[in-house]
Amino acid sequence: MPAIIAVEGLSKTYAGGFQALKSVDLTIERGEIFALLGPNGAGKTTLIGIVCGLVTPTAGRVTVDGHDIHRDYRAARATIGLVPQELHTDMFETVWSTVTFSRGLFGKPRNPQFIEQVLRDLSLWDKRDAKIMTLSGGMKRRVMIAKALSHEPRVLFLDEPTAGVDVELRRSMWEVVRRLRERGVTIILTTHYIEEAEEMADRIGVISRGEIVVVEEKASLIEKLGKKQLILQLREPLAAVPPELADEKLELSGDGTVLTYTFNAQDEHAGIATLLRRLSEHGLDFRDLQTRQSSLEEIFVSLVGGRP
Repeated sequence: MPAIIAVEGLSKTYAGGFQALKSVDLTIERGEIFALLGPNGAGKTTLIGIVCGLVTPTAGRVTVDGHDIHRDYRAARATIGLVPQELHTDMFETVWSTVTFSRGLFGKPRNPQFIEQVLRDLSLWDKRDAKIMTLSGGMKRRVMIAKALSHEPRVLFLDEPTAGVDVELRRSMWEVVRRLRERGVTIILTTHYIEEAEEMADRIGVISRGEIVVVEEKASLIEKLGKKQLILQLREPLAAVPPELADEKLELSGDGTVLTYTFNAQDEHAGIATLLRRLSEHGLDFRDLQTRQSSLEEIFVSLVGGRP
C-alpha cells in the first residue's frame, strides 16, 4: 500500500536567506502515528506548513493520499486536519457553532450526528453550548482537535497538542489520539515531550537544522542507538577499580558500592559473562544486578547535540 504522505527533495529558503529545509525526503505510512522530533528552529513547523499548503516550498514535491499539494490543492487539503500549536478560534462562538462552521469550510454537507460523535469522543458534548472563552486551556485545545476532525480528514497533524496542559489531561488526550488511529486516521505528531513520542509513536523522525537525521520504528531506534548499562550493587565497598580490570571500562560510584558497565545495545558479544567471571576471580561479590537502557530522550540528545 502506498504511503499516505510522500515528501521528495523538499527545500525551503526564506526571503532573508535562511534555509529552513534542506532536500528533505520523508514518507508517512497509512494508519501510523508518526512523531517528528527536533529542537526549536529545526524545521518542523515549516515542514508541516508546506504539507498543509500554508507555506510555499523553494523546491521539491509533496503528495497527500496521491494528491499533489500544488496541482490538486483542494483535494490534498481536504484530506488533512491541522491542529496548530497556537489557539486560533472565535472566542465568542459556542463549541457547536465553531466545529460545525469548520466542517462547512471544506464544503461538507451538514451532519449533526457526526459532529455530535466528534464532541463526545473528545469529552466536549456537555460543553457544546458553551462559548469558547469560558473553557479551560485543555478544553480549548480539544476544540481545536474537534475543528480539525470536523471534515473527516484521513491525516491529522498535531503540532505540540499537549503544550501547556497538565499531566492528567495530557494522558487523556493520548487516549483520544489512539482512538483516532483505531479509526484509520494517520497522525503526525510534533512534540517537545520526549515521553509523549515514546508512549505513542509507531515511528519517529528526528529533524535538525532543516535535515532529517533519522527515521526509525521506535523500538528499533532505541535498540540500535541506545546504550545498555549493567549495574552491580557490591556487597563490600571498593576504594578503586582494580588495575587488572581497567580494560573493562567500569565506573565506580562515589561511595564505592556500585559498579556500572556501559555497552552498546547492538553488541551481541558485550562480554558480560566474562566480566562477571573476572569480578569473581578478583574477589568482587555483588548482592544485586540490574540492567538499564537509554531512554528516547538520551538518544535524541545524542543525535542532535553534536551536529554543526
